[in-house]
Amino acid sequence: MEWSIQDIARSAGTTSRTLRHYGAVGLLEPSRIGGNGYRYYDEQALVRLQRILLLRELGLGLPAIAEVLDGQRDSAAALERHLDLLEQEQERIGRQIESVRTTLRKLKGGERLMAEEVFDGFDHTRYEEEVTSRWGADAYRHGDQWWSSLSADEKQAHQQEQRDIAAAFGAASGLAPGSDEVQAITRRLYEWLRPAVSTVSAGYFAGLGQLYVDDPRYGFEGATAEFVRDAMKIYAERNLGG
Repeated sequence: MEWSIQDIARSAGTTSRTLRHYGAVGLLEPSRIGGNGYRYYDEQALVRLQRILLLRELGLGLPAIAEVLDGQRDSAAALERHLDLLEQEQERIGRQIESVRTTLRKLKGGERLMAEEVFDGFDHTRYEEEVTSRWGADAYRHGDQWWSSLSADEKQAHQQEQRDIAAAFGAASGLAPGSDEVQAITRRLYEWLRPAVSTVSAGYFAGLGQLYVDDPRYGFEGATAEFVRDAMKIYAERNLGG
């Protein structure tokens, strides 16, 4: 099977001009060019375009996408990682949708609201005991006060950045933890932490990386968690005083 550039552009919700640009920069070459000069794409090209679009949604630029794709030759394995991240996000959003539906139903019916129902999917304080035991009550208090000071839009943006960072790590897991691409993502994680933490020291940052490995509830699992831990350790050694 193969499709014309117009067919692919229409199906993918993009433009022929964008696809030609992807070809010009070496990101998505057409499978063949017909005698009439038309570009055609086969199934392998479709899969590559899907991966490109997924990575674009994570906010990666074209040079970064090229590096990720070059480091992940196994398209099926890469898409499985994407799927895991998307399903995690789907589950979280599903909980929030049900939470809002329950709130609306109870408000309209005059029923009593339950806090655990209203805030399902929004439970930012669920790690209070662990944060306090690891880094002290002041650390949790600082983070909680900062979080409470944010507007609803700011909270949503902060949570979205966390999801984007996690997805970017998953997409880049075929690269070396110390590579420029992975360290750029790790810096995003460091910058994401800074407002909520009074001091992000080298020990704190590296220790948090180990926590990601020890406890999958923090958002990373298995090899991805180890990959993130290694990247955070390298970042701490290079930028936070070792």
